[in-house]
Amino acid sequence: MPRQPIHSDHAPAAIGPYSQAVRAGGTVYLSGQIPLDPASGTLVEGGIATQARRAFDNLKAVCEAAGGSLGDVVRVGLYLTDLGQFAEVNAVMAEYFESPYPARSTVEVPALPKGATFEVDAVMVLG
Repeated sequence: MPRQPIHSDHAPAAIGPYSQAVRAGGTVYLSGQIPLDPASGTLVEGGIATQARRAFDNLKAVCEAAGGSLGDVVRVGLYLTDLGQFAEVNAVMAEYFESPYPARSTVEVPALPKGATFEVDAVMVLG
């Protein structure tokens, strides 16, 4: 099955040898998004809620570039450097997704790229 790379100028460029997303058939695998400003490539300033919103906005932009939306996402992975901030991230996620919610995993990690405190990745299925 051929793989189609997905790119959005409204999300940060990949910072390594990977695509923002890859479509294989009707499934789109979205790479992790951290709270980078797409224009400057730098981390946004502010608390975890501000950072989570930026990361979800980046994810949304890549979903749209693939021809879908956050409503097509079936699974998300959340990565936090401090699980004590989970409630704030959970509240932000509720601003971006509607029921039926995607499946989700949440993992505390010791570090993330560029010193970020939050990252989100996802899998989207298009009809």
